[in-house]
Amino acid sequence: MQKLLTWVDERFPLTATYKAHLAEYYAPKNFNFWYFFGSLALLVLVLQIVTGIFLTIHYKPDAAMAFASVEYIMRDVDWGWLMRYLHSTGASAFFIVVYLHMFRGLIYGSHRQPRELLWIFGVLIYLVLMGEAFFGYLLPWGQMSYWGAQVIVNLFAAVPFIGEDLSLWIRGDYVVSDATLNRFFAFHVIAFPLVLLGLVAAHLVALHEVGSNNPDGIEIKKLKGADGHPLDGIPFHPYYTVKDVLGVVVFLIVFCAILFFAPEMGGYFIEANNFIPADPYKTPEHIAPVWYFTPYYAILRAVPPMFGSQFPGVAAMGIAVLIFFALPWLDKSPVKSVRYRGPKFKIALAVFVVSFIALGILGVLPVTPLYTWLSRLFSVGFFAFFFLMPWYTRNDTYKAVPERVTDK
Repeated sequence: MQKLLTWVDERFPLTATYKAHLAEYYAPKNFNFWYFFGSLALLVLVLQIVTGIFLTIHYKPDAAMAFASVEYIMRDVDWGWLMRYLHSTGASAFFIVVYLHMFRGLIYGSHRQPRELLWIFGVLIYLVLMGEAFFGYLLPWGQMSYWGAQVIVNLFAAVPFIGEDLSLWIRGDYVVSDATLNRFFAFHVIAFPLVLLGLVAAHLVALHEVGSNNPDGIEIKKLKGADGHPLDGIPFHPYYTVKDVLGVVVFLIVFCAILFFAPEMGGYFIEANNFIPADPYKTPEHIAPVWYFTPYYAILRAVPPMFGSQFPGVAAMGIAVLIFFALPWLDKSPVKSVRYRGPKFKIALAVFVVSFIALGILGVLPVTPLYTWLSRLFSVGFFAFFFLMPWYTRNDTYKAVPERVTDK
């Protein structure tokens, strides 16, 4: 085995890669439970790829056969129901762990120098993940899939000058049809997964180049021992690989409980209308996207049309997503971690979290005058967190940051 390993190392940096990214990669010794979600996101990514491969074996990307092929998978293929529910539950699990992973970066300042590029890669992953979920949502060819895609693609028509041509190009037809299904299938199965894997690799390389952040927001590379290793760091393997196994076990308990007992999650993971074949001549009473898109959908509906155009709402929705890229430069705080930030940031963060959750709830509900005004109120809270950040982070009060990391 040693001769085989030597032979491989002479031709491929297997041992060097293992040392650089696991055995000799030193991470801060004070990681807490918030640091589970990065590895869990990687786990769910692998789960989605594996289950997706099994589903494509039997799925037919044809408007006349797509819904029937999904029913065939669910009813006649051995363990097909499990593959389908693993994939649909995994999609929601992916967004849950990604949202929590981004929130952890926000509270501990993982977007700050020197990790700006790392944060940008992360936001790009988030955008590609949204596209991947959108393209995959049409594939079951159910009522909500069909009409949800119809509504979302039509939003692109609101873009000035190029809107009509853009929406036509995305659909491949004047309405959502077989051509739309085929191109969405290609994007979902081939194009976006390749981009996603490349961005995840870039994200990990950038992480290991600048080093992991920690709950104190202290750069552990500044203090090194005689051996050249950080005094406040420990090898990622075996310490954090073992810790991540604990996170995986807890995650899988919750994941399997949902998978086997409530895979539709009351209609939030899979809507009841998606068990009805798509009917271009019958519009569902209430059209809403899946829960992980609903905060942005609520922002879209909160902005009133202007001159008969829905473009202001579409622009607001786009800005709500893209503004995450600017976060490293909007944050003017002299400290990184929420542990040492002042009350202004903590209040703003609380308003942001409440606004985001409230918009997610309102995005699922039908349009009423009350819900529209509530959406406008919480949209203001959402955008205020970002646009006022240079002011309240610069003028806040702060605690002294310790020289070494703490375990409290």
